Amino acid sequence: MTILPFDDRDGPIWFDGTMVPWRDARLHVLSHGLHYASCVFEGERIYNGAVFALTEHSERLVVSARLLGFALPYSAAEIDQATREVVAAHGVRDGYVRPVAWRGSEMMGVSAQKSKIHVAIAVWEWPSYFSPEARMAGIKLQTSSWRRPAPDTAPTKSKAAGLYMICTLSKHAAEDAGYHDALMLDHRGQVAESTGANIFLVIDDKLHTPTPDCFLDGITRRTVIGLARRHGIEVIERPVWPADLSRAREVFLTGTAAEVTPVGQIDGHSFTPGRITQTLLEAYDSLVRSGGESA
Repeated sequence: MTILPFDDRDGPIWFDGTMVPWRDARLHVLSHGLHYASCVFEGERIYNGAVFALTEHSERLVVSARLLGFALPYSAAEIDQATREVVAAHGVRDGYVRPVAWRGSEMMGVSAQKSKIHVAIAVWEWPSYFSPEARMAGIKLQTSSWRRPAPDTAPTKSKAAGLYMICTLSKHAAEDAGYHDALMLDHRGQVAESTGANIFLVIDDKLHTPTPDCFLDGITRRTVIGLARRHGIEVIERPVWPADLSRAREVFLTGTAAEVTPVGQIDGHSFTPGRITQTLLEAYDSLVRSGGESA
């Protein structure tokens, strides 16, 4: 399958309040967001022409920017509307949405109070490539040498671009070693998440997941917790240690891109995706494709 480069596509991108031809949606090389990572973003999925949990994502974008010390020039409601407009302009039925906000090029240096805040929203096709049955095979994770930072060392509650550099390093190392993704521990050595998704463990028929005190409490994570409780599955949010992996029978990831993705291996630990994983995978697929709201 040929993948088009992301700077050479057709259709519009919503850029600072205006629909701009895709190839013209550019920023200056001296933008503060590039040099100092003063940039936040979201990842959203379109199912049957509608963005799942759109307002939750737009509101989180606003909060993420605030945590990085800048206010967006648009409200969450205005971002919602702009997103709907660009999705409609592309006519995308199943796809991905990337809103992004960053400081511009008015100031070059660590201090950037007078820099203009830019916002853009791009959309592209992203169909579901695998059936629930195929996804149940499970992916392989390798524990990363990089760790999620403590909340007093970085704005860990923000979906900030700068926090993802260690994710890129971790995923590259895992792929080079023959794995699909990396498991990231936190600053205490506790299990945190993968490079772009939250993690759940099934232990004694109960669902265990790390307390999100130094990483994002994902929108998909919260949705799956709600679905689990509706299905009578007990959910325990607690510190999870690497030693807990040996007690787990099932493991899966959750995220906008990952949806519900079963895990078959983490380092030397093997898991068999089973009843609870399949129940939640199917329940999530049904919810998002039926136009339901997140839990």
